[in-house]
Amino acid sequence: MDDAQRFKKQIEEKVAAGERLTYDDGVKLYETDDLAWLGRLAHQVRTDKNGDRTFFNVNRHLNLTNVCSASCAYCSFQRKPGEKDAYTMRIEQAVELAEQIKSDAPTELHIVNGLHPTLPWRYYPRVLKELKQTLPEVNLKAFTATEIQWFEKISGLSADEILDELIESGLESLTGGGAEIFDWEVRQHIVDHDCHWEDWSRIHRLAHQKGLRTPATMLYGHIEERRHRVDHVMRLRELQDETGGFAVFIPLRYQHDFHDSQDGKVRNRIQERTTMASSTESLKTFAVSRLMLDNFDHVKCFWVMHGLDVASLSLNFGADDLDGSVVEYKITHDADNYGTPDKMGRDNLLDLIRDAGFRPVERNTRYETIREYEGPVSQAERRAEPGTVFG
Repeated sequence: MDDAQRFKKQIEEKVAAGERLTYDDGVKLYETDDLAWLGRLAHQVRTDKNGDRTFFNVNRHLNLTNVCSASCAYCSFQRKPGEKDAYTMRIEQAVELAEQIKSDAPTELHIVNGLHPTLPWRYYPRVLKELKQTLPEVNLKAFTATEIQWFEKISGLSADEILDELIESGLESLTGGGAEIFDWEVRQHIVDHDCHWEDWSRIHRLAHQKGLRTPATMLYGHIEERRHRVDHVMRLRELQDETGGFAVFIPLRYQHDFHDSQDGKVRNRIQERTTMASSTESLKTFAVSRLMLDNFDHVKCFWVMHGLDVASLSLNFGADDLDGSVVEYKITHDADNYGTPDKMGRDNLLDLIRDAGFRPVERNTRYETIREYEGPVSQAERRAEPGTVFG
């Protein structure tokens, strides 16, 4: 038995026994060339946790402003005051948009914004309160930990006080953004704000103490190395041991600028020295994350950032959630160079999940089941192993 076979056997035995994988295990899992084996192992864990169920929701994204005081190296969303396509919604405009989506019967409104240099703190709880009055049955999932820290700066209040007021105004979950890669070796080169691991974890810990269930994310495929990804998920695993408040982990694929703003500027300052992760690397990231995060119930593939082919395959590599209908996602481009649509309706998501061989389950923000649907026509349609991977 060679070293590679010995390692596989050790990992299989650990997974079968429910033994926690180590940092070194995670690094070595990324080094394996046997993608089918890695997928089968992650799929086993996914199946043990969630069976053949694949979750989704009907959601909409709302970005109140793209004006931002930060200039993160990878970000094409941010604009400075006075730029041609900079915008900030009045509260009335946000409510008007909310009125327009009522007919879609969404269960979640996802709100993320730039760090606006002059908007007053009071704008944010006011807009939440108005949106909740307009969409009383819709879960408001709003603001990154980075935004909460920004609110601390502009209000003089603590995150504890800020979260209390936002919850009173209708907040039901934070978003998972602002995590990117926690390791300072990488973070100092890509992030241009003061919210790092210490504050990100502090704010999510507070949210969990207040009964919120929040997502956690990781932006991968840029200048980080695989070891940084392993470090990232291990920090999340440790925090989850402490609070149990994370509902889902979401690997987010770093995007290149296929096209950019109306002014033609390319704001992604690391584009020239980076390439997007291949499909194979993405599937490996899902699988390793699923294996390492033994205390997370769910791993989500945000189909907008991966494309529908990878999203479908990810369900055999540890993922059990495909996010939702989305409709518009301004934070990143809609991956138009590899065929990703602008939106997915409920029927589209049902077809995607069934075609991959799984049973769709519609959920709300807290992963409470809204409705379970029929699965594929026959069990034989389920893929027993990962399919062919391109890229």
